Amino acid sequence: MDSHDLVLNWRGGVVENSHIVHAAIVDSDNNLLFSLGDPNRLTLARSAAKPFQALAILETGAAEKFNFDEADVALMCGSHNSEDKHVSRVTAMLDKTGVSEENMNCGGHPALSKIINNGWIKNGFAPTAIYSNCSAKHVGMLAAAKSLDAGIENYHDPAHPVQAEIKRVHEDLSKLKPEEIYWVIDGCNAPSPALPLSNMALMYAALAHAADQEKSANKSIQNQARIFNAMVTHPEMIGGDSRFCTDLMRAFSGTLIGKLGAEGCYGIGVRDCESTRRLGAKNGLGIAIKIEDGNIDMLYVALMEVLTRLDIGTEDVRESLKTTHCTMPKNTMGVVTGHTSFKMDLKKRN
Repeated sequence: MDSHDLVLNWRGGVVENSHIVHAAIVDSDNNLLFSLGDPNRLTLARSAAKPFQALAILETGAAEKFNFDEADVALMCGSHNSEDKHVSRVTAMLDKTGVSEENMNCGGHPALSKIINNGWIKNGFAPTAIYSNCSAKHVGMLAAAKSLDAGIENYHDPAHPVQAEIKRVHEDLSKLKPEEIYWVIDGCNAPSPALPLSNMALMYAALAHAADQEKSANKSIQNQARIFNAMVTHPEMIGGDSRFCTDLMRAFSGTLIGKLGAEGCYGIGVRDCESTRRLGAKNGLGIAIKIEDGNIDMLYVALMEVLTRLDIGTEDVRESLKTTHCTMPKNTMGVVTGHTSFKMDLKKRN
């Protein structure tokens, strides 16, 4: 463990758990600026890939064809709580697209919100596809299939033209060859990429840089900017009440986007600003981070420590997020029983 970058979880004076951290901080010119652990760790992006899957949907012209608004676009990027505002919007997107829930190749699951899930259990409610945290993405894929006139039956199949477009977008933004990105089947039944952390960071940097080029004549740049702006304008669609992604983007007021991926992966894109320039970034900045054991609570702790060491955002903004999402462990009587500390060397690389 001595050679690893770690978050240490203490109970009293004893280290209870050690969590290995990997991170890559990259600018939009693909310069690796800082790192923790292995910045090239092959990492399953899981739902941290959703902004780029949504980008591919925009690239097919589906959003214009079916009149998706900015909140719809944001919801496609999100892993929502299954709140009423999420489910009603997914239902409206189905109507706009002219498809039904039966066409969706994702299943229901317990809500990501404990409050909503407890209500479902109390009422004996069995969630269906529209309640999936990935439901808007799947409706978007159906819309993309119709826009491409490619057939909707197997839109989730890795060989379908919609998935081919998603792969192209990942290759373009990550600057990787097709054989350098590995594709697996995610929990929602759609393909999901595995790629080096540094390349995932580069993809987020690209979205942030695009947001500073809204007047570009390049349609792809316009679509990338639309993804960024939809996420920061409608952060409630990315997660929902009490969710880190939503609170992060609200706290930073349009400066950055952030998206969680299952099993301890996170991507952030930061627009060009004094903080990024001070770090040596050219244009947008991307951060990709992975907790080796997949612990989401420790992921947020590590991520906030990285933002603190990079001095991104004000201290007040960072402390407000730490107070909400990086709380001290307490026992059943409300007594604080431990704390976290860091054994991390954030290496300057460029």
